[in-house]
Amino acid sequence: MKHTTFFTLLLVAMLALSGCQGQASADETAGDSGPASLSFELKSDISSGMTFIGVGGEIHDKVNPIIKANVGDTITITLTSGEGAEHDFVIDELGVKSPSVTGQGESVTFTFVADKPGKFTYYCSIPGHRQAGMEGVIEIVGEATDASPESMDYTGSGSAAPVAAATLAPASTNLSDIVRDPADLPGPLPLREPQTVVVELETIEVDGQLADGTTFTYWTFNGQVPGPFIRVRVGDTVIVKFKNADSSKMPHSVDFHATTGPGGGAVFTNMGPGQETQFQFMALNPGLYVYHCATPMVAHHIANGMYGLILVEPEGGLPPVDREFYVMQGEIYTAAKFGTQGHQTEDIEALLDEDPEYLVFNGAVGALTTQKPLTANTGETVRIFFGVGGPNFTSSFHVIGEIFDRVYDQASLTSSPLTDVQTTLVPPGGATMVEFGLEVPGNYILVDHALSRLQRGLAGFLIVEGDPVPEIFDGTPMPGSGH
Repeated sequence: MKHTTFFTLLLVAMLALSGCQGQASADETAGDSGPASLSFELKSDISSGMTFIGVGGEIHDKVNPIIKANVGDTITITLTSGEGAEHDFVIDELGVKSPSVTGQGESVTFTFVADKPGKFTYYCSIPGHRQAGMEGVIEIVGEATDASPESMDYTGSGSAAPVAAATLAPASTNLSDIVRDPADLPGPLPLREPQTVVVELETIEVDGQLADGTTFTYWTFNGQVPGPFIRVRVGDTVIVKFKNADSSKMPHSVDFHATTGPGGGAVFTNMGPGQETQFQFMALNPGLYVYHCATPMVAHHIANGMYGLILVEPEGGLPPVDREFYVMQGEIYTAAKFGTQGHQTEDIEALLDEDPEYLVFNGAVGALTTQKPLTANTGETVRIFFGVGGPNFTSSFHVIGEIFDRVYDQASLTSSPLTDVQTTLVPPGGATMVEFGLEVPGNYILVDHALSRLQRGLAGFLIVEGDPVPEIFDGTPMPGSGH
């Protein structure tokens, strides 16, 4: 009996010891049994920023989980796009760069060797994703080996090979007209009681002409920059039907500055490719307000073209004018210098440094000069709804050769307007409304009076036709004036 008890206890102890060894940490396992084969699964997520989420095992449901291994271990990672956006997995110090994966539920599996000890950052290299939160740490313990990570194995639904470093490709030939015509806006609302208004927004990623010989992939609301001009009246209930196009590679959302509520609607509209939803808000305050994408990295989405204006008319509407125009200013941050021909790509470091290569009205160089200038006649009054999408620069809005008869400063439509103003400041994410009469024919240039920006594309034309009025303005034009 005593012998039976002794052997029973011995067996229990051996089983316990065996169990402890099965739960040993990575460095203990390496010391006892040599290099191991480790597998991890990560899924992208946009529920709180943009992150990697662990799937299964000790990393399950952890945000940007710490991946632990030993020198010499073979690591297999399966990366899944949780929302349908494009993602990849990079560790610079280990020479690891996975294929990209696109499409909700699609995945790619890749394998590499942990050949050196240390703590290294893994991240998604799709522009803006790392800055939006997609980065974590891999911890490798042990002594360095001669193993090389250059030989990597890839399977799954991603690209067939690692993505090469970005280069300036030839200009795209499959182009959409991304420039919003400044005259493309709904007219004044009739006098009416508050009602329900339905607004349909679709986020679409398209290639468009940035400048002559230069193209760029824009992210847009309804296919153009800026997004559609939305016009409601105070007290209206606005139902926003929001869709992210099936062809998108990124998640998108919309934040209305005219909204009273968390995130301006962004908390309800953060959608992956092919997804759609709706939300509603009541327009409580009259004014002219910016709307923009608010998916992280927010500045990245705005810089790629995702902004527009919504007008909430006060009771009784606005004073009548002959013509209304819709103009917005934005910045574009590209990898190659201004004027480089080919297909430009975004530069996130330049964005973070607030160092744009292009500054534009309505999306592109020449948008409001050679493509779609503003046009009017002498004797008419004009109103310009002007906003700054940004994301970073304040505009000193000015029309060369004109004086604003009325400026609704900061787009406050219920305050008395400023009168006889030459230049007005508009911050990023802000707007103004200016009105003036046209007495003399000619070409008037819309600028930001930080005039170096002219050299980076920031100009527009107001072309006014009519008979000369020499008693107001007369002289002999001289060459080289730039006007």
